[in-house]
Amino acid sequence: MRAFIYGILVVAGLAVAGCGRSDQSGQGGNSKFKAYRGPEVTQLYVSKERRKLYLLSGIDVIKTYDMDLGFAPDGPKTVRGDGRTPEGYYLIDRRNPNSQFHLSIGISYPNQQDVAKAEAAGVDPGGDIFIHGEAKRRTSAADWTAGCIAVTNAEMEEIYAMVKDGTPIYIAP
Repeated sequence: MRAFIYGILVVAGLAVAGCGRSDQSGQGGNSKFKAYRGPEVTQLYVSKERRKLYLLSGIDVIKTYDMDLGFAPDGPKTVRGDGRTPEGYYLIDRRNPNSQFHLSIGISYPNQQDVAKAEAAGVDPGGDIFIHGEAKRRTSAADWTAGCIAVTNAEMEEIYAMVKDGTPIYIAP
């Protein structure tokens, strides 16, 4: 957690390094599944306000992405269908190679605190929050997802290769 907090402080000041990835498909780069041989991604940091996703190795930012959020991005997700992107500490807990949004990696929302708040309010907290690629029918609206974090398909291929299940993610307002 200490490294996570320190990582948050250095996000704005660090230079972005290149990815050390290459295609393993043998198809001349046509596969959406890439190999990654760079530094281990130890945490993800999302700034909803800046619309930025940062991949960190220790305290070093190794990659930064612009992103879109849920259609009602202000405030934390509290109920299914609210269009908000969660805020807080989570883990990358699954991946979907057949996502309708190209590729996707799951975020462990709702966590225990989210469930407790929803139960106390008598609501369903929702779920199925992912970092994913573009929709097949892309809208021109910013913040178009149902609460997920969206990047381009090419960026999602990098992220899918770089980020392992179990990696912590902090989503800041």
